[in-house]
Amino acid sequence: MDLALDEKRHWKKNISLFLSSQMISLFGSSIVQYAILWHITLTTESGLMMTVYIICGFIPTFILSPFAGVWVDRYNRKHLIILADGMIALATLILAILFYLGYNSIWLLFVIAAIRAFGAGVQMPAIGAILPQIVPTDKLTKVNGINGSLQSMVLLVSPMVGALFFSVTTLENIFLIDVVTATLAISVLLFFLRVKPHKKASEKQKVTYFADFKIGLQYIKHHDYLKVFFIFLAVFLVMMAPASFLTPIQVARSFGDDVWRLSAIEVAFSIGMIIGGGVIASWGGFKNRVITQSFAGVIMGVSTIALGVVPLFSIYLMFMLLFGVAVPIYNTPASVLLQEKVAEDYLGRVFGIMSMISTAMMPLGMLIFGPIADIVSIESLLIGTGIALMLIAFAYGRNRTLLEAGMPLKKEAEM
Repeated sequence: MDLALDEKRHWKKNISLFLSSQMISLFGSSIVQYAILWHITLTTESGLMMTVYIICGFIPTFILSPFAGVWVDRYNRKHLIILADGMIALATLILAILFYLGYNSIWLLFVIAAIRAFGAGVQMPAIGAILPQIVPTDKLTKVNGINGSLQSMVLLVSPMVGALFFSVTTLENIFLIDVVTATLAISVLLFFLRVKPHKKASEKQKVTYFADFKIGLQYIKHHDYLKVFFIFLAVFLVMMAPASFLTPIQVARSFGDDVWRLSAIEVAFSIGMIIGGGVIASWGGFKNRVITQSFAGVIMGVSTIALGVVPLFSIYLMFMLLFGVAVPIYNTPASVLLQEKVAEDYLGRVFGIMSMISTAMMPLGMLIFGPIADIVSIESLLIGTGIALMLIAFAYGRNRTLLEAGMPLKKEAEM
C-alpha cells in the first residue's frame, strides 16, 4: 500500500483536495436529502410514504455494496467515485427538469432516492479503499478522524441551510444545488487530484467479475480476524438501533414533544461526533486499534444506559453528546484496521461487505426493537441494549484474533 515517492511528498495536498471534494458533494447531497424528506412529510403526512422513501434509500446500497466492491478492486477508484457522483447529479438534474415541467409525482422522489442509494453503494467502498493510496499508513488514523469531523460538521450545518432554502424557494431549485456541488466536486477530482491507480486496476483482468467476487469472499473466509470483525460489527450495530432511532420518540414521551428538544438531541450528537473526530485525529487511540474500539464501545454502552435512566433533559443531552464523541473513536480505528491489514487488491470487496453490514444492521435492529417499543418502555430497551453494548465491547477487546490484527504495522509502531 506504499505510495509512489512523488505522491508521498504531495500527500497533504492530495488529501486536502480529496476531502474538500467529498465535503462539497456531501453538503449538496445532504441539503437535497433533507428537502425531499420534508417535502414528503408535509405533502403526504403519511408514515407509509416515509417508510417507502427510507427503504428506497438504503436497500439499493445494501444490495449493491458487496458487488460494487469488485468494481472498486478492478477499476480506477477515483474514476468510480467521479462516475457515481456524476450519475447522481445527472439523475437529480433530470428530476429537476421534470418538476419544472410539472411532473412532480411522489414516486419520482422514490426513484431518485434509489438512484442516490446506488451511487452511495459504489462511493462508500471506493472512498474507504482509495484513502490508503493517498495517505501514508502512519497518518491514516489522523486523516480518518479529520474526515469524520468534517462530515459531522457538514451534517450539522446542512439541515439549517436546507431549511433556509426550503422556506424561500421551490424543491426543483434546491435540486440544482446538488447538481452544482457535484459538478464542483467532480472538477476537483478530475482536474486537480493526482492518484496513481492501484496495481490491480492497471493490469488486464485475468478472471471474470463473478470469479473476482468469489475470490473476495474466499479472502474473507481465510482471514479469521475479518470474519470475527464483521460478526461483532453486525451484532453491535443491531444493539445500537434503539439509541439511534428511538430516542426522539423517548424524548417526546418523557420530556415533552417540543420541536426544540428533538433538534437539541440531534445537535448534541453531531457536536459530539465533531469533538470525537478531533480527539481521535489528535490522540490516535491506544496502541492496539481493537482496544480503542473496545474503549469507545464501553462509552457508548454506558451512555445508552444513562439515556434510559437520567431524569433531567440537560443531563440527557450531555450523555447524547458523549455518545456522539464515542462514535468516531469507534469507527475510525475500525476503518484504519482494514486499510492497514487488508491487501490493497481486496480493499474494495472488504469495504463493500462492511458497507453492506453498516447499511443493513441498524434498520434490522429497528424491525426487532421498533415493535417492542410499543409494548415496553424505551427506557427499558435503552438500559438492556446499553448493557449488551458494554458486554459486546468487553468481549471484542478480549478476542485474541482481533487483538493480534489490531496491532499497528511495524513501521508505525516504531515511530
